[in-house]
Amino acid sequence: MYDWFECKVKYEKTLEDGSVKKVSEPYLVDAISFTEAERRIINEIKPFMTGEFEVSDIKRVKYAELFETPGDDADRWFKAKLVFVTIDEKTAKERKTTQQVLIQAGDIRKALQRLDEGMKGSMMDYTIAMIQETLIMDVYHYQEAAPESATKA
Repeated sequence: MYDWFECKVKYEKTLEDGSVKKVSEPYLVDAISFTEAERRIINEIKPFMTGEFEVSDIKRVKYAELFETPGDDADRWFKAKLVFVTIDEKTAKERKTTQQVLIQAGDIRKALQRLDEGMKGSMMDYTIAMIQETLIMDVYHYQEAAPESATKA
């Protein structure tokens, strides 16, 4: 499982009618700490912001898997709760465990299709307990910094 942080960014957005409204939008960042998540989200969104903005909230979230979909029509993120059923070999009792996954798709039907495609290779039986659209605007994966060039002696 990756360490994901949901970072909320507050800024003033100019609407289509020209009015300005203060909004708060969540973004998902792959980081190892809250400090790194804040630094990364600031670096990622700074080029797209014209005015002032602030990171108003950061919380750790757990997603077992991200199912990304290429293409411009997959502009939404859906969260699904999966329930896996396993049998305890010693007691022969069913044991249920849950995991949350994030799916990129254009609508809920496509999100279900993408989830099914992504889970095809799974050896475990599962059921989908819940699927819903999130407000997440974008997801930023971890990228290693380019090594600095060595100085000549």
